[in-house]
This record gives sequence, C-alpha cells and structure tokens, in this order.
Amino acid sequence: MGSIACLLSAVAFGVMAVFAKLAYDDGVQLDALLLVRFGLAGLLLLAFSRGRLRLLTRRAVVVGLLMGAVGYAAQAGLYFAALTRVDASEVALVFSVYPLLVMTMAVLTRREPPTRRRALGLVVALTGVALVLGGASAGTFDLAGSACALGSAVVYTVYILVGDRVAGTDPIAFATLVCCGAFATFAVWSGLHGAPDLAFAARGWLWLSLIALVSTVGAILLFFAGLARVGPSVAALLSIIEPVVTVTAAALVFGESLSPQQVLGGALVLGTVLFVQWPGGRDTGRRSAPVQIEPELRSVS
Repeated sequence: MGSIACLLSAVAFGVMAVFAKLAYDDGVQLDALLLVRFGLAGLLLLAFSRGRLRLLTRRAVVVGLLMGAVGYAAQAGLYFAALTRVDASEVALVFSVYPLLVMTMAVLTRREPPTRRRALGLVVALTGVALVLGGASAGTFDLAGSACALGSAVVYTVYILVGDRVAGTDPIAFATLVCCGAFATFAVWSGLHGAPDLAFAARGWLWLSLIALVSTVGAILLFFAGLARVGPSVAALLSIIEPVVTVTAAALVFGESLSPQQVLGGALVLGTVLFVQWPGGRDTGRRSAPVQIEPELRSVS
C-alpha cells in the first residue's frame, strides 16, 4: 500500500503542471497561484486534521511549519522561477536528479544500506526520464534557470529526508503544518511586494482548486503516508514517474505528440517501478523498526 500511495502521489503531482498551464491561460499569475494554492490547501487540511495537531509534539509542530515555510516554499519558488527561464522539459529533467540525491544521502548518513538493485533501478529510471524529456527540450541552455532547477532538487532532497524522520507521527497533521507554513511565507512575500492580482477569469479558480485539492492536499497526504511505509529512497524512486505523467498529460490535454523515443523512456520508467517493487525482490532492510501509523490513517495510504 505504501508503494501505491507513492505512485498515486506522483500522478497527482504530475498533472499539476497541466492545471497550472490552464490557469495561466485564464490570467492567473505566479504569485497568485502560489498564495491561493497553499491557502486553499491549508484550509482543507485544517478541516481534516482538527484535533490531530494537539497530539503532535512541539518539535514536530516547529519542524512541520519550518519545512513548509522554508523547504516547500523554497522548492516551489525555485522550480517555478526556473520555468520562467528554460523549457519545462529541461526543468523537469534537471529536477529529476533528486531521487539520486536522496538515495546518496540516505546511504552516506547510514540510514539505508546500499544495494545493487536500487542502484540499477535508479540508473534505468533516470535513463528513461532522459529519453522521455530529452526530445521535448527545444530551448537553449540557461545557466540561471538550470541552477534554479538544480537548487529545487537539492531543497526537495532535504525536505524528503527531514520528512522521513517526523512525518510518520501523523501524516495528515504534518501535511497541514507544511501547507500552512508555505502559505505564511507567500503571504509575507505578498505583503512586502504587493497583493497578487486575483481579478482573473472564473475558470481560473477551477484550476486553482484542482491544484490545491488534487495536486497539493491529495499528493502530499499520499506521499507522506507512502514515505512512512517504504522509506525515502523507494518513495523517491517511485515518484520518478511524475515527469512522465506530466508529459503524457500534456499530450492528452494540449494535443502534444509523443515520439517513439519518449514512449521508450516511459516504458523504462514504468518497468523500473515493477523491477524495484516486484514481490521477492524488493529491499526490506530500510530501518530497524518501521514507522507506525495510526489505524485510521491506513486507508489514506
């Protein structure tokens, strides 16, 4: 169930780019998108969490808020800043190195043992992502844009590794803190640089609602629930299908065609998921004691 949760989370995150592009077409600006996204998500999660927040330790509350205010806000800011300078496919390709960074840091910090199966699966998956996204990149190299994309991957790596330590206490409550923390950052930013323009087409609110409900609330809850069960390396590796989902969704919604090279790359990525998670072959020695999740949260994963 942890693997399924991670895969569903990747799909939810993957379609966010399509929702965002549709929102931009209806006049939504970047600052408004980020503020409304985390504002709506925070309200929805507060409704879900209710008394759960009181059960968290003070340390978990502080870490959750900081992960949202610093980690998640910085990752989103860098990612979308990169999109303003280079092609989306190039940004996604550079950002997709984060599973390698997560796996490397997990091994270096002795949180997980190195295995040839994971290493091989990661290499094959990254090769597949390169094939899927390589043909879609038509822009020129931009150092600043590529640096923003890489910085986003580094921030997300730290975010995953920190979240692995504390998210298992209660994924719903923790996700609430993350979104509220991110909203606070963008609210302060708006206060310092002027309120965002919310006078866009009514249909724009539909896309923002889908971004908040599907690609933020649903995606974060599923990711934290899966992360608590399978660990950071496997969670990051399963999440690598996210750019494939983005490319496929763009092809379906906007009529973009996939080349044979991209189809082959997608097959490699999905094949890696089966390879890593195949019964009897999956790594099981991720930690000495698994994170326990409350019974009522098992349905989330």
